[in-house]
Amino acid sequence: MGKYPRRKQRHLADKLLQIRLSLNLSQNEILRHLGLDEEFSRTNISNYELDQREPPLFVLLQYAHLSGVCLDVLVDDDLELPKRLPSVPAHFGVQTRSIKRRVPRGQKK
Repeated sequence: MGKYPRRKQRHLADKLLQIRLSLNLSQNEILRHLGLDEEFSRTNISNYELDQREPPLFVLLQYAHLSGVCLDVLVDDDLELPKRLPSVPAHFGVQTRSIKRRVPRGQKK
């Protein structure tokens, strides 16, 4: 950890709220759509949208997938969300590679 706190994104909370409202979802519904309803609560979503907490990276990635935008659009204050959501991300068509998951010692595949 550094000596100074890291810089926060000024528009992240607004973008997360805009995504939820554009998709016409309640806070509980967005949790289900994000696949996070087992580990998070509506309070988490509220804290993210009110800029009281910053979501972990994997949550931001789920928001990006759900809204059809690239992750950099969410976190870059200089980029705006598209007018219509869900959108088609700029990386659409980019091949993904298979990631071989490393199995910890002592565990079987």
